[in-house]
Amino acid sequence: MWATEADLDDVVNFLSPLAVQSMFPLANLQNHGLDGNHPRSPRFWLTRKNGKLAGALSVTKEGMLMPQSPDMDWAGMSEALRGLDLIGIIGPSDQSRSLLDSLDLNNVKTTLDHDEPQYSLDLSDLIIPKGRGDIFQLASANKEEMIRWRRDYDIETLNSDFEEASVRAPNEYESYCAENSHVTLMDGDTALCTTGFNARLPEIVQIGGVYTPPKLRNRAHAKRAVALHLQQAKSEGVKRATLFSANEFASRAYQAIGFTYIGQWTLCLFDGKQRVNE
Repeated sequence: MWATEADLDDVVNFLSPLAVQSMFPLANLQNHGLDGNHPRSPRFWLTRKNGKLAGALSVTKEGMLMPQSPDMDWAGMSEALRGLDLIGIIGPSDQSRSLLDSLDLNNVKTTLDHDEPQYSLDLSDLIIPKGRGDIFQLASANKEEMIRWRRDYDIETLNSDFEEASVRAPNEYESYCAENSHVTLMDGDTALCTTGFNARLPEIVQIGGVYTPPKLRNRAHAKRAVALHLQQAKSEGVKRATLFSANEFASRAYQAIGFTYIGQWTLCLFDGKQRVNE
């Protein structure tokens, strides 16, 4: 069944104990409301068993699937999604791979299809590394440079092509500045690294957009930037953080400031919208 406003308390109560793995659905619901007009506004397909919620699949307006469904009715969910145009799937790997299989989308062309380790950190265990620089809001750094960095991040991390990333980067920069979600590690007037929160709840943040340009890598700038940003969040009442790691080098950096491995996470982006078989 599709969730209505009457189901929202159940949805939040179900997802909240799983919040570290449900940051996108919970933040989208918090920021954009149920079934709104924003591209990231979610709907939820719900599975109930014995009167209790057993699974919640988030479907954003733009067509991103986000499962949190340890006991999902995959057959019923597949039927409910028939005819929808989807852009990808993000979520715990075991559920995301089952979802792709259930929707017969395992073999469609993708621009990105990664399973990445997910890490979590109780901020009472945060380690602040020594190093150069302090963090400042993204707008404090040179605008053109920050837009170039975001373009290069999209190309490197999301496999975006140059033209697509060049169009998207200025809009993302403006959004991050408006939301105060991203910061830059600065040493004087020199930018060293950027980092941000791509989802935020009152007590948990999810880190994204960590980028150091190639010429400045292997100097521990990312470790320091992420740690200082989390220290700032901690001072504002945040108690936990989570993130996904793109490679072994990044994993070692995150572990060095206190993060521990909690499971695998899938990011699958289709090459064009895919319609669920009607």
